[in-house]
Amino acid sequence: MFKAIVIEKDEAGYRATLKTVEETQLPEGNVSVRVSHSTLNYKDGLAITGRGPVVRKFPMVPGVDMAGIVEASSHPDYRPGDAVMLNGWGVGETHWGGLAQKIRLNGDWLVPLPAGFTPRQAMAIGTAGYTAMLCVQALERHDVTPDKGEIVVTGAAGGVGGMAVALLSSLGFTVVAVSGRPEEADYLRQLGAVDILDRSVFAAPGKPLGRERWAGAVDVVGSHTLANVCATTRYRGVVAACGLAGGMDFPATVAPFILRGITLVGIDSVMCPREDRMAAWQRLEQDLDMTRLELLTQEIGLAEAIPMASQLLDGHVRGRLIVDVNA
Repeated sequence: MFKAIVIEKDEAGYRATLKTVEETQLPEGNVSVRVSHSTLNYKDGLAITGRGPVVRKFPMVPGVDMAGIVEASSHPDYRPGDAVMLNGWGVGETHWGGLAQKIRLNGDWLVPLPAGFTPRQAMAIGTAGYTAMLCVQALERHDVTPDKGEIVVTGAAGGVGGMAVALLSSLGFTVVAVSGRPEEADYLRQLGAVDILDRSVFAAPGKPLGRERWAGAVDVVGSHTLANVCATTRYRGVVAACGLAGGMDFPATVAPFILRGITLVGIDSVMCPREDRMAAWQRLEQDLDMTRLELLTQEIGLAEAIPMASQLLDGHVRGRLIVDVNA
């Protein structure tokens, strides 16, 4: 028996509740893990509240992240006692996820817990930090270096945005943070932002081309924000797009692409190949300032994840939410 958040949908409606679950109910998989920590991400918030069509089958345990210890394994790469972690691969959508005290899954989805991180620290980073690092690596692959100019990060008070600000600033980039929460200005400066812009500057329909400013960008918002970021990116600048907090649409023109030669790079963390995941986590070990990581994090218990889901979607949560599933 173990505790888990379980999402159900039937004649009684859509609901997420904290339940005690029999181990026999766990889905198929060749590795079983006792979970110590998970996280609450934007996608988890959509799943728990039902505000987005995230869950594909029911019942479902949400949670796109987890860290824990292998209890049983028939996978060649893992043995009982190994410390492991998980990000993505459709868990919490089509396969039971990490907001539970136990998980059983395909061992190919796991990566060893990096030696430089505790399970709690790995989940403080979680999918948000791993996605932010994929964005940073995309900028680097396209030769965006600190000397090229300013980098803008949208949705900067959230998990991915905050991690991107912290990572980029620690690498020497001049980072401008965009947020709709003016009360978070001091926090964003502590993470390394040199300037903060209100999201209203980007949220409304804009011109096909604006004044060139950004050498690069990390966008977690989408919609008009992404379009306006592209329109104000400098010649041959690079925009890494990884989110849709403002909408899935992209109301832009081809002007920034054919007149300024900018590059729009899509960032997917869910199905990202294992070798790219490992490289991202190695860079996080190397480049992340752990003092800034603590600024980004708040810890909650498993039962608190359900009410916090709505607050997260409503923009009332700063940074990262670690879930101690045994608290």
